[in-house]
Amino acid sequence: MTYIITNPCVGTCDTACVEVCPVDCIHGPDNPEGSGAEAKKAGFDATGKQLFINPEECIDCGACEPECPVDAIYDEDEVPEEYRGSIAENYSFFGQDAPA
Repeated sequence: MTYIITNPCVGTCDTACVEVCPVDCIHGPDNPEGSGAEAKKAGFDATGKQLFINPEECIDCGACEPECPVDAIYDEDEVPEEYRGSIAENYSFFGQDAPA
């Protein structure tokens, strides 16, 4: 299981979650290989973008969830119905298939 960043992150890309992640599994909207830290750079345009959590790297510690200022992060089993599509989007960002 992993944590999922959902739609409220779109356009926000706040990096508080990146700061507290002990394994650097939160990645930026333009770079699945790098960290989400690029969202902190001056001039970064978050329009239509969000951060993602790599399900293969996430250790399910939950440190990111309370740090999110827009309440966009959920345990995969607890993603609200209206954001369930974010699960597939998160896995797809890393070239993975979401669990059935």
